[in-house]
Amino acid sequence: MNDLLIIGFRTFFLYFFILLVLRVMGKREVGELGILDVVVFIIMAEVAAIAIEDPRNKLFHTVFPILLLLVIQLISSFISLKSKKFRDLVDGDPSVIIRNGKILEGEMRRQRYNLDDLFQQLREQQIGSVREVTFAFLEPSGNLSVFTKEDTQPVLALISDGIIQNRHIEIVGVTEQQLVDELTKLGINDIKHIFYCSYEKGTFQYQLKEEFQ
Repeated sequence: MNDLLIIGFRTFFLYFFILLVLRVMGKREVGELGILDVVVFIIMAEVAAIAIEDPRNKLFHTVFPILLLLVIQLISSFISLKSKKFRDLVDGDPSVIIRNGKILEGEMRRQRYNLDDLFQQLREQQIGSVREVTFAFLEPSGNLSVFTKEDTQPVLALISDGIIQNRHIEIVGVTEQQLVDELTKLGINDIKHIFYCSYEKGTFQYQLKEEFQ
């Protein structure tokens, strides 16, 4: 009976404790969870399960690892906010699966993404033909973002946090020199001052970092 009371109390306590920890971590949809998020949640669930299953185990031995995971997650989120390289390393970058009506077989192999998955996600978005698609991106979350000829075309950061994104430049179809020349015409002489720059409807759009505005 005593063990049942301890298990009941710990279940009640850990439910609200983990709920609070998840709130501190920030709001993210399940489909948008990154690799770090998934790893943290799995470990957290295992630690909580051990505490509930074994009443003899001290509750602090469960609370401490969860708090440590929270600290790791917050530090990782801060680094991710500041470093594009870290974001790409942890979460990855969107992959172009379809370009101008053509399925990129090599990229699908690299992402271990098969035709059945592709066609299912196209059907879910009411896309009747691959030929209608100008761009389809496989996002780090696993979702497929599809743009057709009638849609507004995708916005890709050619410059992110002051760093030129060569892969995005290639996708958009402009050269790095074109980008630099156009920004110079707009009075931007240092790429590192730019928070983001994109190519939209045939023109370069940019926003300076707050300290340079």
